[in-house]
Amino acid sequence: MGAPIGKVGEVMRARHLEKHVATSRIGWLRAAVLGANDGVVSTASLIVGVAAAGAARGDIVIAGAAALVAGAMSMAAGEYVSVSSQSDAERADLARERRELQEQPELELAELTQIYVGRGLDADLAGEVARQLMTKDALGAHARDELHIIDATVARPVQAAWTSAVTFAAGAIVPLLVVLATPASALTPAVVIAALVCLAALGALGASAGGAPVIKGVLRVTLWGALALAVTAAVGRLFSVAA
Repeated sequence: MGAPIGKVGEVMRARHLEKHVATSRIGWLRAAVLGANDGVVSTASLIVGVAAAGAARGDIVIAGAAALVAGAMSMAAGEYVSVSSQSDAERADLARERRELQEQPELELAELTQIYVGRGLDADLAGEVARQLMTKDALGAHARDELHIIDATVARPVQAAWTSAVTFAAGAIVPLLVVLATPASALTPAVVIAALVCLAALGALGASAGGAPVIKGVLRVTLWGALALAVTAAVGRLFSVAA
């Protein structure tokens, strides 16, 4: 009986570790996937649109390079501002909770007790759990169970900004390199194919890392990317005709 129980324990520990790793990725995974997807889609779409308007290769390269630099900086700034706002809100909530713990600890104990009662514990056990947790780390207990703030998902503005900028540039460089390496006659289809392949890979990677269905992630990212490419190509063709 000992061996099977040991194996079950190992399996349970492995599953717990997998869940923990997936949760710990949340802080940077969203920014990384968003940055890379945006880099591929926006730069490839711009290149396809400019090419459809009849621009020369040099102009297309300049437009693509400008899109890479401007997009990376914009993503970094946007993520930093957005995540900083979340971080400010978290700090304000923690400061208010710290003050309430100092001023009215009994009310905070009752509040935490009711949270555990709502999760299924009887009142006596909930009260004992709340007392023990608050004795060890009152603010940590309330941050986790009342405010839902945990270390794995806490806002990190600099990390989000850096991740977004780097991954945007990594995604944007792909269609730009395709432009440089492809004959002018095949430029547009080559960029479209490269962009869709990259988007499919990013969708699979993001879904796999986050524990989501891979096929759904691939289709979601690829279809929206294809739509963006088609719309910008149509706009470029329209301006070419108008000219």
